[in-house]
Amino acid sequence: MSHQHDNGNKQHAHSHTVWQELICHFPYAVFSVAFALALVSFIPMTGDGVHEQSHALFHSFHFMHVVFAAAGTMITFLRYSRNMFLGLIVSFLSPAFFCMLSDAILPYYGGLMLGVKMHWHICFITELHNVLPFLFVGMLTGIALNYHGAAQQGFYSVFSHFFHIFVSSIASTFYLISHGFTNWNDSIGYVFLFLVIAVVVPCTFSDVIVPMLFAKASK
Repeated sequence: MSHQHDNGNKQHAHSHTVWQELICHFPYAVFSVAFALALVSFIPMTGDGVHEQSHALFHSFHFMHVVFAAAGTMITFLRYSRNMFLGLIVSFLSPAFFCMLSDAILPYYGGLMLGVKMHWHICFITELHNVLPFLFVGMLTGIALNYHGAAQQGFYSVFSHFFHIFVSSIASTFYLISHGFTNWNDSIGYVFLFLVIAVVVPCTFSDVIVPMLFAKASK
């Protein structure tokens, strides 16, 4: 009976479309952006070392984002396919691209639009030796969670996606602050809308859409 119930859950999970998955995760993603902004508001952004402090915090949350992104991509892929070789490729390339996009590339252009003097900084280019350990450990974590069975639970999927968006939102905000946007709180409405686009969309593609499409195509 338990085995039949598990099979029923898997068939139900595999029947989800890309649109259904996107709609399911989007509200939690928006809440995580709002929560991240509220948390960053408690951190004082005054003094001579604010830019250096923000730059260091950006790196910490950016690398944490890589772990969540790699694990989330692998979890979603293995929900729909058992092609481990393709899963490893997707779980490497998808986070590498979307983490850069949400944490650095889009904040860079967003800062320019807000009148902030930005400079180009991509950790996957300048600090690959620091990024790769987080990326590989994230992939292994996704595999371990899948075989442990936790990744098949809908609650865990939403929980993982929530914190994925959360750490990415903080990383993107600190990227802006480290370039001089210390008065971001005065424009928090615009920052919130920017983060919803710059973080929620890439992270949802990384966590849900890209691995699902590749996993289904592999069949």
